Amino acid sequence: MAVLAPLLGSATLVAQESVEKIMAVVGKEIVLKSDVEGQLEVLASRNPAIDKADPKIRQFVLDQLINERLIMTKAQEDTVEVLEEDITQRMEYQIQSMVQQFGSEKRIEDLYGMSMSKVRREFRDEIKKQLLVEKIRNIHFGNVKANRSDVESFYERYKDSIPEIHPRIDLYHIVRYVRASDEQSKDAFDLAIRVRDSIMKGGNFAEFAKKYSGDPGSAVHGGDLGFVEKGKFVPAFEASAYGLQQNEISHPVETPFGWHVIQLIDKTPTSINCRHILFKVGQSESDRNKAREALNEIRDSAKAGKDFEELAKTFSDEKETQGFGGSMGQIELERLPEDMRKTIEALPDGGVSEPMPYAADPTKPGYHIMFRKSLIPAHQASLETDYKAIEQMATFEKKQRLEQEWIVQLRSTLYWEQRDK
Repeated sequence: MAVLAPLLGSATLVAQESVEKIMAVVGKEIVLKSDVEGQLEVLASRNPAIDKADPKIRQFVLDQLINERLIMTKAQEDTVEVLEEDITQRMEYQIQSMVQQFGSEKRIEDLYGMSMSKVRREFRDEIKKQLLVEKIRNIHFGNVKANRSDVESFYERYKDSIPEIHPRIDLYHIVRYVRASDEQSKDAFDLAIRVRDSIMKGGNFAEFAKKYSGDPGSAVHGGDLGFVEKGKFVPAFEASAYGLQQNEISHPVETPFGWHVIQLIDKTPTSINCRHILFKVGQSESDRNKAREALNEIRDSAKAGKDFEELAKTFSDEKETQGFGGSMGQIELERLPEDMRKTIEALPDGGVSEPMPYAADPTKPGYHIMFRKSLIPAHQASLETDYKAIEQMATFEKKQRLEQEWIVQLRSTLYWEQRDK
C-alpha cells in the first residue's frame, strides 16, 4: 500500500485552494481533493509517464488514501497511542529534510505562506496520524515471517519470474582502527576547557559552537541537536546531559567522537534537547601509518598461507565480524562502493587487498584488508543456493497479502463513503 503523501505536497495544495472538495469520508476523517492531487504529484515526480488525469490512476490513489484512513480509524478505535516525543522527533526530521531540499527555513516559509512555528503546528496532527498507521501495522504484521512451507510455495509459484540473482562476492575482511595518541586527546581536552571557560564568562554558546564544533550537522544550528529520544546518544554523552539542569553547561565529556561541552535546553523522562560543541580528536599521519603497517603484516601472513579467517578472529578490531572470521557475507558486486568494487574485481579468488580506508562507524576511522573468497556468478535463483533471498521475497509477499485481507475486513466493518471522483 502507498504511504500518505509527503506533507509538503498536500499542504501546499491546500494553501492554494480556498474551497476544498471532499472526495471521501472515513469514520471521522475525510479525504480532500488536495490530498489526491498531492499524491498524484508525488507519483508523477517519480514516474513522468504517469497521466495524472487518468481516471483509473486517480481512483487507485483515492483508494490508497481511503485505506490509510481506515487503518488510522482502526488504530484510534483500538486506542493505539504514540508518544509526543516521537511526534516531535519525526516532525523535526521532516523539517530538516525539507531544509536540505529547499535550502533554508525562510524558503519553506515562503512556499507555505506561514511561519515555521505555524508549519510545525500544521504538521503535527498529520505526523501523529502517520505514526498511528505505522504502529498498528507493526502490531499486526511486524512479526510476520515466511516459514519453510511459505518459501517453497512462493518459489513454485514465482520461480519463472524471480529476477536473476546478480553476481556476488563471498567477502571477508580484517579491520584495524586508527587510535589517536594521548597527546592529541589532551590538546582537544585543553581546547574544550578554554572554550567552556569563555562561555561561562558570558560568551554565546551558539556562536562558539558555530566556530569550534567538529559536528557540522549541529554546528550550523549553534550546536542544537533538537529533541532526541532517550537511548539514542552514546552512554557517556547521555548520562552527562541528563545530569544537567536547564541551561547548565557541562565540563568536557569524552566519547568515541571526541570531547564535548554540553548545554541542556530541555528534557522529559523519555527525551532530551541539548546543545553541544564537539572537539574532535584528530588522528595524526603517524597513527594512520601504524594501522596500515599492522594490516600489511597480517596481509603478508595471509599471502604466506595463513588462514585468513583465523587471522581475522585474532587481529580484527571490528567485533561484529571478528567472531565470524571477518565474514561480510555474500554481497552483490553492484552494491559495493565503486573504489571497493574495482579493488575486489581485480583480485583473484583467494586474493587479499592492500589496506583501504574503512569507516563503517564514524566514531572509529580505520583501514581494512579484504579477502575475496569466491565469486558467485549471476544465476537463476534456487532454494538450494538462494534460500535467504527467496525467504525475504516470500515474507514481503505474505505481509502484503495479509494486509490486503485486513483492509478488505476493515472496509466491511468500518464506516466509509466515497463522495466524488
